Amino acid sequence: MWRLGFFFHEMGFGLLSIFLPLYVIAIGGSLAEIGIMTASALFMAIPASFLWGYVCDKTKHYKRYVLLSFLTSTIILYLFTLTTNLGLLIIMYAAMSFLHIAHEPPKNVLIAELYSHKDWKRSFAFYEGFTEAGWLIGLVLGFLTSAYPAVFSFQILDVKTLPLLLCSVLNLIAFCLSLILVTDPLFVFERGLVNLEKSVDFACHGVFLASRLLGGEIVSEKLRKENLGAFCFGLALFSLATSILFTPMPIFVSNIVRAAALPSSIVFAIFVLNSGGGVLGYLLAGARSEGRAGKAAIGRVVILRSFLSFLLVVVLQFPAFNVMFVTTILILMGLGYAIFLVYVLSLSMELIPSGKTGLFNALIGVGGACGSLIGPFLAQTFGSLGFTYVFVTAGTLFLVSYVAFRVLM
Repeated sequence: MWRLGFFFHEMGFGLLSIFLPLYVIAIGGSLAEIGIMTASALFMAIPASFLWGYVCDKTKHYKRYVLLSFLTSTIILYLFTLTTNLGLLIIMYAAMSFLHIAHEPPKNVLIAELYSHKDWKRSFAFYEGFTEAGWLIGLVLGFLTSAYPAVFSFQILDVKTLPLLLCSVLNLIAFCLSLILVTDPLFVFERGLVNLEKSVDFACHGVFLASRLLGGEIVSEKLRKENLGAFCFGLALFSLATSILFTPMPIFVSNIVRAAALPSSIVFAIFVLNSGGGVLGYLLAGARSEGRAGKAAIGRVVILRSFLSFLLVVVLQFPAFNVMFVTTILILMGLGYAIFLVYVLSLSMELIPSGKTGLFNALIGVGGACGSLIGPFLAQTFGSLGFTYVFVTAGTLFLVSYVAFRVLM
């Protein structure tokens, strides 16, 4: 039940994720300004991730930071409705990002400490699938509001700001529910036990191999320990490629929908299907095996994302079927990302020591911030070939990320 507030929070941000880029364009902004807005928010989230991760582990209090995140998001999203000044919107969006990220490290710790290690993957999968359903409903709300022409004409102030007001109200509901339902764990020790268990297992396996060597046996197996550096590098690169690909994606989808003479509400419908693929991915991830088979799934998903990114370049050569092909690719990307996120989240709680919980979100923030600048820049600078450069760059970076994760495995 404690996840219910997060469900409404994700519903609000699902609506915001697609509406905000379209809103910026509608009030006279550009792709570059969308990139600046997104990058400034993500850069602010990097130190914030370290701060909130350290503070929540230091104090052993987690609920208060979840409440801080949801309440400040409510207030700032309401303030969004009071201005159309792009400079002010960028500043407020960056400030919201710094405070909004406060719920992420505590959420990861709550899952890790409230459930045993063997249930981590299933628990992360359930949480992500449940909140992804909220994100999907937020996209449906965006679809319904955009189905009315007046919403995208931006001529009536109350109608123009309706999605922003909805986002604010949904975060207020999330705050109220979390105030009642979220509780701090009585004891915080599960991650410590897991680290101790992994160290003992590593030492025992080393002694076992050494005894076989001393006994005259030929041992081909290598003693390997998970490489935290490779994990961090691979995660940052994956985030970079994802951000390059998806920051300008709403504009790309909007362009192909317009070229196909379809209503603008179809943009939200496509991202609803993308989110639906994510929900299916979380269901699959919760049922998959653990151990090395689970780690191998990380590499397979990264390769899939690379292939699908390059496939988008091919799709551009068949304009008559753009909408259908792009929708299918986004569904598969959503499914793959869900499986990837569950396994890297679970693995991060094993590899990242207590007190540095925010490192996971900081790495995603570093890649995301850089990618949110690079993606729109490529799309806008190279004219008709802009999105081709976006897709090729993202696909290449996914390949490099795969190499890093191979070192980890």
